[in-house]
Amino acid sequence: MNFDEQAMNIRRGKQGILETFPRAVLKTTDDLSVLYTPGVAQPCREITKDPDLSFDLTCRGNMIAVVSDGTRVLGLGDIGPEAAMPVMEGKSILFKVFGGVNAVPICLDTKDPQAFIETVKRLQPSFAGINLEDISSPKCYEIEETLKREMDIPVFHDDQHGTAIAALAGVIGALRFVKKDLKTARIVINGAGAAGASIGRLLVRAGAEDVTMVDRPGILYAGMEGLNAVQAKLAEVTNRSRKQGTLADAVKGADLLLGVSAPHIFTKELIESMADDAIVFAMANPIPETDYASAKAAGAKVVGTGRSDAPNQINNVMVFPGIFRGAMAVRARSINEDMKLAAAYAIASLVSDDELAEDHVIPNAFDERVAPAVAAAVAKAAMDSGVARITRDPEDIRREAAETIAKFRAVSESVNA
Repeated sequence: MNFDEQAMNIRRGKQGILETFPRAVLKTTDDLSVLYTPGVAQPCREITKDPDLSFDLTCRGNMIAVVSDGTRVLGLGDIGPEAAMPVMEGKSILFKVFGGVNAVPICLDTKDPQAFIETVKRLQPSFAGINLEDISSPKCYEIEETLKREMDIPVFHDDQHGTAIAALAGVIGALRFVKKDLKTARIVINGAGAAGASIGRLLVRAGAEDVTMVDRPGILYAGMEGLNAVQAKLAEVTNRSRKQGTLADAVKGADLLLGVSAPHIFTKELIESMADDAIVFAMANPIPETDYASAKAAGAKVVGTGRSDAPNQINNVMVFPGIFRGAMAVRARSINEDMKLAAAYAIASLVSDDELAEDHVIPNAFDERVAPAVAAAVAKAAMDSGVARITRDPEDIRREAAETIAKFRAVSESVNA
């Protein structure tokens, strides 16, 4: 039975793969009086006096909304909100299993960015964070930037920033292995959509000084016509030599080639033209720009993809559960650039010098240390950068995350046995 058949079997006749579960026992009339009326009135009164108590006294404090309009779903494209629900439901499970974070899938029946924005803003009293998912470019930029500006809880577009953080973590590990410096490494990113642009921005933020972006029209350069606002801004801080040309022109002599573009376009000739000890991250989903074996045969020293059936999987499941858990632990108002960098370095640090190898430059997605480490690092960065509402010991957050995740996994395995 293949994965498609298994995916149908696990859902068919069960009304999906997600449900709510109470954290209190309701067996007696006294229980009813405590959990609902009349007892419930007291927490309502307290929250009226201090709305921030809703983070402590209700499920809001550990609840995020996974919100999509279904316009750019995985490799499926614009399939609509109903068809996007299985993906958002699955994403919600990843939040819970990998981070101990409760998540609710919400698919909106609109393609209008303003309608999307106004709807999501009205969700704020019910959630501690918003995870935007599978929204087409370029409207995803407007949606995220507006919501970040107008909401007082973290708003995070995972397709952009989760992918970028995972990619940076992999780049850090790969460069450590081949003994090259992020600052001076020649880096080429093919694909300047939402994910590619975010990767480029984060690499520059991390200190990379030689980044070249490439899209369908060729190498991006300052003043190039036809770029959207995000790409135009990125072109100003990348490709400092103002080189023009094709992907092949950009790749010659490059230390790192990273793709978030299209299947099978990283040819043997492209990879052979790179510098010695080249790094290739082929992250197109579900079919990468090259497969692991082909890139290695072409001479790449380190190869990573988004696939789980090859080494060095660059997977944003290492990012979003921990980054939200850390943000919520200190009631952060946003997820800023310092928090993103902290997450990437926390992930990369889990591969020790002794463990570092050409087939192990980034942790496995199922490494149970990942989400707690990310949560602790992100919480510290939130406090240091002034976006946290409360102060906590990052090591307490790490321990709490590890215990919560382990407890939930044990319960989940028992219930579903």
